[in-house]
Amino acid sequence: MSGLKKAIFGGTFDPIHNGHIYLAYEALELLKLDKVIFVPSGNPPHKTNKIITDALIRCELVKSAIINESKFEMDSIEVNNSGLSYTYKTLEYFNQLEKTTEWYFLTGSDCLMDLHYWKNVSGILELCNFVVFNRPGFDKNRISQVKLEVEKKYNKEIILLQIEPLDISSTMIRQKVKNNEEIEALVSKSVEASIRKLGLYKEENINVD
Repeated sequence: MSGLKKAIFGGTFDPIHNGHIYLAYEALELLKLDKVIFVPSGNPPHKTNKIITDALIRCELVKSAIINESKFEMDSIEVNNSGLSYTYKTLEYFNQLEKTTEWYFLTGSDCLMDLHYWKNVSGILELCNFVVFNRPGFDKNRISQVKLEVEKKYNKEIILLQIEPLDISSTMIRQKVKNNEEIEALVSKSVEASIRKLGLYKEENINVD
């Protein structure tokens, strides 16, 4: 057994911001992880009616944000695969890739609330330690209630990270760019430079986070 503990941090990352990086650092510390792997979504089934920035651009933004972080990686498995991106398929891939690694999956409280809509929930919970962090605007008591309901239904423990997330969202950043407002406190310098260079988010027709 390798004894490695790694977390998969999935998301649209449109764009990746300091809140994402902060959460990854907190997960590293609290869960005693060896690595956090950022996995930009390719074609998420719950966002098929939304316009999302090109996947390759989102991957480049993630790479630039974590380039100097030895414990952060990016994997483009979902971007490279055609069709819809299902979490259980991504988890199957990583479990096959490193069979002796203990896998964690990081997601926000919004996803916990919608977990019953996900495909193959029982498979997801079998393939990883499911870790939830709170997001601004979500009631902590309600999160705890849903956590208990999921645990009872699937007989699997959900890990709730007791951290206060930064009040930053990708939606906020896109809106600020559209309004020609500063975003230097919200994203890394390299991500900000890429957004400016590529002229991203000038037209706010993207409604995902």
